[in-house]
Amino acid sequence: MLFFKKKEIPLKELFSENFIDIHSHLLPGIDDGSKSIENTIELIERMNSYGIKNFVTTPHVLGDVYPNSSGLINEKLEEVKAELLKRGMNDVHFRAAAEYMMDEQFVERLKNNDVLTIKDNYVLVEMSYFSAPYNLYDVLFEIQLKGYKPILAHPERYNFYHGDFNNYYKLKKAGCVFQLNLLSLTEQYGKGVQKTAQKLLKENLYDFVGTDTHHMNHLRLLKKIGTRKIKNQIENLLINNSKLL
Repeated sequence: MLFFKKKEIPLKELFSENFIDIHSHLLPGIDDGSKSIENTIELIERMNSYGIKNFVTTPHVLGDVYPNSSGLINEKLEEVKAELLKRGMNDVHFRAAAEYMMDEQFVERLKNNDVLTIKDNYVLVEMSYFSAPYNLYDVLFEIQLKGYKPILAHPERYNFYHGDFNNYYKLKKAGCVFQLNLLSLTEQYGKGVQKTAQKLLKENLYDFVGTDTHHMNHLRLLKKIGTRKIKNQIENLLINNSKLL
């Protein structure tokens, strides 16, 4: 019996010059991502070696756990940009927004127009991995009433939706666009997440992708998506990301 190895490709062949990663945790010391400015540069350098040189990094904004203000996020952004300039990393384009938990504090931010966007009116949002907020559709309505377009981060990771796929169609109908975590195409988050990601891809429900990079282990695992099959599956999504540059 013959066994055929997957047709592997370098990640530089996957990510175009205009690709922009719209989900990562690269600002130093303000969430569960990068721990220091040195760690941030190390992660950016590794991603640059994969062909990723455009970023909108998205620190968590999550209640009292990560109560990151827009001011603090912008301060950290300037710190990283200054370090990139100091090191002569002029080919890296680095911006910041946030990954907002859809909680009461986020609703208050919406009321105060204190929201950082990915580009134009796109705002990255998430919910708990344990359950959806009781007022989820009210929050999604408020987001759009304020003129924003919600990008739901990693919908494949919300296990409570796996048993009823109609929830995903309901979210799309409510105005959400979906962002796939690229590592969900591996077994990083479990086989259930991987299977759901594949089904969402098959149903053409995704709009964008993101690495959701927190640390170097994520980037080591990212190499696993370097196959011809995955490139064909996500090619249109990579193009959509490029339009956000």
